[in-house]
Amino acid sequence: MSLFIEFHAIQNMAPSCLNRDDTGAPKDAMFGGTRRARVSSQCLKRAARQMFANSQLLTNEELGIRTRNIVALISEKLAEQGNPDSATAVETALKVVGLSMKKAPQTDYLLFLSQTSVSQLTDIIKNNMGELTSEKLKKDPGKHVKGDLKKKIAECISTSRAVDIALFGRMLADRKDFNVDAAVQVAHAISTNSITRESDFFTAVDDFTQADEADAGMLGTVEFNSSCLYRYAAVNLDQLVSNLGNDRTLALKGVAAFLRAAAMAIPTGKQNTFAAHTLPEFVGVTVHNTQPISLANAFQKHVWHSEHKNGLAAASVTRLQGHLNTLVKAYNLNLELMVMDLTDAWEGSTIASLDQLIEQSLAAIQEKN
Repeated sequence: MSLFIEFHAIQNMAPSCLNRDDTGAPKDAMFGGTRRARVSSQCLKRAARQMFANSQLLTNEELGIRTRNIVALISEKLAEQGNPDSATAVETALKVVGLSMKKAPQTDYLLFLSQTSVSQLTDIIKNNMGELTSEKLKKDPGKHVKGDLKKKIAECISTSRAVDIALFGRMLADRKDFNVDAAVQVAHAISTNSITRESDFFTAVDDFTQADEADAGMLGTVEFNSSCLYRYAAVNLDQLVSNLGNDRTLALKGVAAFLRAAAMAIPTGKQNTFAAHTLPEFVGVTVHNTQPISLANAFQKHVWHSEHKNGLAAASVTRLQGHLNTLVKAYNLNLELMVMDLTDAWEGSTIASLDQLIEQSLAAIQEKN
């Protein structure tokens, strides 16, 4: 049975608009009969991927790039190597393996490739420039290309050592054999408390007005909320190892990077306006081989700050622990959480720092796998 590493967090957010809907308002959802703040899983995964690179949790060679502009990217690399005007060859190489480009030079969708694959694909195109620019091949790449070249390009794209691709997966509609099943499931964060949308009315003052003009050069509103979020994610270690070509060492490095980024990465939405850079007050990790189990239903009934003397986050931690204990008893589960708790609401042993929590999580993985 697969080994799962589950991440739980309670994070109290100051007024913010981290993740907007199509109207510019912060995303929300109905849960337990009341409106809750919501931050989408896509938003959280994007923030984690950015932290992988920005905080050097993973090297450039261990990360991927997701873009529709892969032709421009590889063309720039080839130009630096003395091969200008190579866009046609790059387009042909992608068409050889059936990747659609109806609006060339862009691909029809975001192409998620490892940095290593991009470098290897650049070399393949450089070494086969003559064939890839032939008029015969441009007319029908799939029919006239040599089998070994097609195989090399396909292997280059399908083989990925990028940790973020292994974690979050990849889907290509044109080539299902290039797909990668995600090793991590990330829930939409929802608030433990009920929220209402609020609006910030603002004016932008003109620094150089004429005599007949008002000082306000612009008027507007920004919607926001303040919420205490419950966040959850589950990593399937066996899937992650498989996605990385059975490189267990790299998989464990990926788990450590993901746990740190899951705890510390904050979405960038409207941060210049709100600067909502608050870290979780509670992080719990469990390692087990049962099945992924979210504790979101601890908050079916929304939490009030008055439920605990130390406020909303502490009340949420107490509610979380109570629900966990109920599930463990009812279903005979082994879900012992390793916990970092800054609210002092958790009843039981805790870990002092995130570094120690990640270290103990990796030790638990080694023990159980």
